[in-house]
Amino acid sequence: MIEKIRGLKQEKNAIILAHNYQRPEIQDIADFVGDSFALSQQAARTDADVILFCGVDFMAESAAILSPDKTVLIPDTDAKCPMAAMITREALIEMKRGHPDAGVVCYVNTSAPVKAESDICCTSANAVEVVESLDCDEVIFVPDKNLALYAARFTKKTIIPWDGYCPTHHQILPRDITDAKEQYPGAEVLVHPECRPEVIDLADGVESTEGMIRHVRASRSDEFIIGTESGMIHRLEKEFPEKFFYPVSDYTICPAMKMVTLPEVVRSLENLEYVVTIPDAVQERAKRALDRMLQVRKLR
Repeated sequence: MIEKIRGLKQEKNAIILAHNYQRPEIQDIADFVGDSFALSQQAARTDADVILFCGVDFMAESAAILSPDKTVLIPDTDAKCPMAAMITREALIEMKRGHPDAGVVCYVNTSAPVKAESDICCTSANAVEVVESLDCDEVIFVPDKNLALYAARFTKKTIIPWDGYCPTHHQILPRDITDAKEQYPGAEVLVHPECRPEVIDLADGVESTEGMIRHVRASRSDEFIIGTESGMIHRLEKEFPEKFFYPVSDYTICPAMKMVTLPEVVRSLENLEYVVTIPDAVQERAKRALDRMLQVRKLR
């Protein structure tokens, strides 16, 4: 199957993107592995005609928004982010009515229609920076309440969170951290900002997935307890084979992220399915929110 995938990539002038949470064998056949938005940016810079995104629905949508002239494929249409599904365009419009003076920040982990109704997007790495960039005192933050609460620690603005969360990160509890520390007393604890506040309080570092890579590279520690989806362990072990990585628990697994398989990658490339399409009006407004985020990053 791997040889067949290589041949199909050449035939279709395709590249494969894999999120850090994908199965190990999917990460291993990808041209680029990383976090969702950085992957979409990387794909937009290539001369590929076809982008096969091994991830969940909103990730493939972001790739389609940034690469409107390319064919963007998602191998499994059932691979849907449960957190992104917790906020709809209609619900956001209603929330905006209740807070007419508030700016709207949406996490990139949202659908294209939700992005289109937002003022600006953010990632887990730049949420504070994006919130601070808005010229308003109140900020609606969707859909992740945990990321919203984390950003609120570093700003004087009033953040109004939507009651959404990532089930994989939200189920990590303080006792998981303390148990892991007892088992690996010399290890640093790194957790994702999508975790509960009380979990974040126990961590040595709070990082996005790419932030974890940078943290480990700079750290003198040899052992790390990783508080994010278990697929991240494979990426870390490949990049730092001399170090040791332990999942914070046995259940940090996102079912949606594990849906894509090698046979699905073969079928997707063979048949060019399933193509991600976004209505022009939605695409234009969603891209505006993404572009505003990029402007903040450039300015700062």
